[in-house]
Amino acid sequence: MAITPEQIDWFQSTFHSLVDNVERVVLGKRHVVELAFTALASEGHLLIEDLPGTGKTSLARAMSQSIDGTASRIQFTPDLLPGDITGISVYDQRSGQFQFHAGPVFANVVLADEINRASPKTQSALLEAMEEGHVTVDGVTRSTGRPFLVIATQNPIEQAGTYPLPEAQLDRFLLKTSLGYPDLAATVQILDATSAVPAVLDRIVTPEGLVELADAARAVHVDPMILDYIARVVDATRTAAQVRVGVSVRGARALTRAAKTWAVAHGRGFVTADDVKSLAVPALAHRLVLDPEAEFDGVTAHAVIGQVLLDVIPPERGVGA
Repeated sequence: MAITPEQIDWFQSTFHSLVDNVERVVLGKRHVVELAFTALASEGHLLIEDLPGTGKTSLARAMSQSIDGTASRIQFTPDLLPGDITGISVYDQRSGQFQFHAGPVFANVVLADEINRASPKTQSALLEAMEEGHVTVDGVTRSTGRPFLVIATQNPIEQAGTYPLPEAQLDRFLLKTSLGYPDLAATVQILDATSAVPAVLDRIVTPEGLVELADAARAVHVDPMILDYIARVVDATRTAAQVRVGVSVRGARALTRAAKTWAVAHGRGFVTADDVKSLAVPALAHRLVLDPEAEFDGVTAHAVIGQVLLDVIPPERGVGA
């Protein structure tokens, strides 16, 4: 069923109200906030690789407040166990039965802070929840509910004693981005004691309303020529000289889902080639495995995606309506 003009107007208005609300806390980073809500409305997950103190926790907390949902924070450390994430069953002597104590993964917005500091076994505890939307403990499967967003962070400069995320887990993240430091004007505003950051943000939409946003985004039209363009972009990453492993089919689907959300957030019921280009780097770059010689020469995944977008000819403008 195609998305209606009324749904488009409602989606665009709600989406930008959410972004405006979070921007009251995360100053000067509108594009990153838009990407975060694109991941949320696409029912995907977000990976932020950034330096400490750039507002990653504030972003997650502000998003959960804006959707009137629950939030949790998991500080990943080498001694963290899978049960610390998913929850455990504890024997109750009064009832004579095991009672399940839910872990922090059961929240609408989960901040997995410095995820690469935990062991691969603990990292993998998030895989089922991120991919399937549920976890299995003691043979019992429990849903994480909707909406469900994992915002994982990792520090790019302190790699000693860390466990890099394997490609299979990186592939589970819909988008990857970076907050970075605020610009000069935003920094002055943050330091100004008279412009205090609100402790509690407005509630823009309920979790149920956000589920409706996600359902509406799935109804956005994607022309076969746009699908062909996405397929050609993905295929070009697999044949690029500097790439050892290109983008998977999951990555192509992730780009398509995100492009649908991006399109309707900007007032259109159809996806254009510009939507694909806008999201190609955050949706695809982290899925590439570069050739070691290329990395030694300073080639980056961002540069490879940028070159692919230059080489692959998009369909003519206007396609998709």
